[in-house]
Amino acid sequence: MTDKNSGLVAKLLRSTANIEPNETKATVASFLLVLILMAAYYILRPVRDAMASDWSDAEVATLWTINFVFSFIVVAVYGLAIGKISLKNLVPSVYGFFAGTFILFYCASIFVQDTVLINKAFYLWVSVFSLFPVSVFWSFMADIYTKDQSKRLFGIITTGASIGAMVGPSIPLLFSGLGTYNLMLVASVVLIITLPIIFYIQSIKVSELGNADHTAEMRSMGGGGSLDGFKLFIKNPFLLGIGLFLFLYTGIGSFIYLELKNLMTDLSSDERIRLWSFMDLATNTLTIVAGLFVTSRLATKVGLGWTLALLPIIVMGGLLTVAMVPLLTVVVGLQIFRRGGNYAITRPAREMLFTYVDQETRFKAKPVIDVVVYRGGDTFWGWAFAGLTQGLGLGLAAVALVGAGIAALWSAVGLYLGKHAEKQNNT
Repeated sequence: MTDKNSGLVAKLLRSTANIEPNETKATVASFLLVLILMAAYYILRPVRDAMASDWSDAEVATLWTINFVFSFIVVAVYGLAIGKISLKNLVPSVYGFFAGTFILFYCASIFVQDTVLINKAFYLWVSVFSLFPVSVFWSFMADIYTKDQSKRLFGIITTGASIGAMVGPSIPLLFSGLGTYNLMLVASVVLIITLPIIFYIQSIKVSELGNADHTAEMRSMGGGGSLDGFKLFIKNPFLLGIGLFLFLYTGIGSFIYLELKNLMTDLSSDERIRLWSFMDLATNTLTIVAGLFVTSRLATKVGLGWTLALLPIIVMGGLLTVAMVPLLTVVVGLQIFRRGGNYAITRPAREMLFTYVDQETRFKAKPVIDVVVYRGGDTFWGWAFAGLTQGLGLGLAAVALVGAGIAALWSAVGLYLGKHAEKQNNT
């Protein structure tokens, strides 16, 4: 980046958030990294979600249960890898691994004739990919930036994820003839592009950001077992609180997702893909606007507590609206606002919490929360939803009222976590 271009970019960024000149290159590189990462995922997401409408609530809940077990295994293997791979190579190794698995998955699809089996395997693996590399990305970000920088910069960085999430679904939307497994190859190539950007960000952590004292050098964490992250999580009340916050979030997400699935049953596969793609594009348009102009100002002015509680309060009001007007269009609107608010405000604020913990916790315990707790929440709430709808026969309005109660608790946990983190930092 030339000095002239750097100055122009810095001026543009400072017009939306308080970014220091020495932070410009790192912010732009981080923005591009998550943009490309999310584009790779969102190439595949609409195809995956369209498949779910062909299966019953119980079948989806079963897949989520399998995914929970599978996610546990993946995180345990990752825990072993942390002790053997230097942190400098850890993040690119994770992304390179997923790129390789997509290629292998494509090759396997040539020889396996059972379409249902392939579709369900695809659904499971893309669900793992949706969480694990993103969790590693934010661990990386929490290790690069300080607490103060995270409040000012994470909102800007997360807009890169939204742009990537807009670019990604446009590919299956415009090139639906490519087919599911060819899209795997496209996603693999896109993911490989992230590798040189990761090494660049690591190189300017000290030279540009001056954060040599923020964390130790990117070294191996020295041994450890596959369950170290789980032990750190269970022993730390603060991490348990973050886990509860995410668990309640998955409850809201699962309820809305499954209701959308059921409301789309009568639509064709192409109509479902278009509707899911529309929601992705609308969600990420909202995220970009909020990420650029709201998140950093909100976090610095009202604090982490109210920043974390804001979306749950809005969602609670939205679910009460759905209870009164149980229509597909209303649920679609709520899904857009829920996801947009999460990506722009709640997710960056939750990631800021990890700047208050040590490096080992960021890389070992964080994936336990982001992947295992998240998928455990999917499993629990998926079966809970199936019990409410198929077991008790509750309709959309009644389920929305249950969701509103969950959202109320979700907001209380978020408020507590943010205020606790900032109080500990001031003591």
